[in-house]
Amino acid sequence: MKRVFTNGCFDLIHRGHVDLLRRARELGDCLIVGLNSDCSVRGMKGPSRPVQGQEERTAILRAIRYVDEVIIFDEATPARLIERVQPDVLVKGGDWPLEQIVGADFVLRHGGEVFSLPLVPGHSTTSLLDRLQAGAVEPAARAEGPSEDCRLSGLRESIRVKTELLAQCGKAILTAGQILVETFSAGNKVLIFGNGASGADAREMAAEMAGSTDGVRLPVIALAAGPSAVAAIGRDDGFERRFESQLEELVRAGDAVIAISSFGNSSTVLAAVMKARQLGCRIVGLTGQGGKQLAGLCDITVLVPSTNRARIQECHTTIARVWSEMVGDSVQVPQSDEIPTH
Repeated sequence: MKRVFTNGCFDLIHRGHVDLLRRARELGDCLIVGLNSDCSVRGMKGPSRPVQGQEERTAILRAIRYVDEVIIFDEATPARLIERVQPDVLVKGGDWPLEQIVGADFVLRHGGEVFSLPLVPGHSTTSLLDRLQAGAVEPAARAEGPSEDCRLSGLRESIRVKTELLAQCGKAILTAGQILVETFSAGNKVLIFGNGASGADAREMAAEMAGSTDGVRLPVIALAAGPSAVAAIGRDDGFERRFESQLEELVRAGDAVIAISSFGNSSTVLAAVMKARQLGCRIVGLTGQGGKQLAGLCDITVLVPSTNRARIQECHTTIARVWSEMVGDSVQVPQSDEIPTH
């Protein structure tokens, strides 16, 4: 029997989902669907999701004639489930290029096939929610307080987003911070990377975290992202592999990486995350509320509840300071004469 596997959140199932399941089932004799648990969905899409709980989503999927089995998984990615199921065919929607499909290397290594199937245009859970919200009745306008200079609106918005960040992402921030503590305590290192302003955040984060413990500089590396490094690496390995190639030289199993992308769709960052997975790293993601692509590849992701780049980056800086404090308070530095610095 030729077993086909696909996975997803399948929250508010729509025509696009059904079409994908139909075409996936046609590739084999049995279709197994890996379903993100409620906890897993919240980690990727924020605290307001899923709209429907895992039991409701499971019942709907099992009622679709193309689906033979549904398996709920709690992890951020289906990597372990894919290794357990050992499918002959792995399928994802067309918004996932082949090189970013988790589990593709395992399936191909065992003689299987991997497909990224085109999606039905105009159908997504996000668009459904947007239409529902657009039709909702607006709440009565609240009484306004004293007028405020509009030039301070950014400050007010920053306070609001950080308040929501604390309420919605506090647990994810602490979980990610604990991964960093465990990595340093085991004598391993942390590598941080991002493009543009996120690259600057990576360098600042590395500098602060490296000096967070008294007397010993911790092994933190911000991957090179400046013009000279880009030119040199791009000449030899290609621009898209500029972070990948650095990871290949620097990483050992047990290290952790922090991948930063404000909108979660940077191709160089996503490619590097896939490489880090192959190299045995634990992966922490930093992105905004729309960063589902990055979140879908990381062990834990903090999704700042904003789509404004400035607000997202402000929160990333604040989160980095929380992590530095956690590391400084908790890391037991191994006794070694060869602890690399950033």
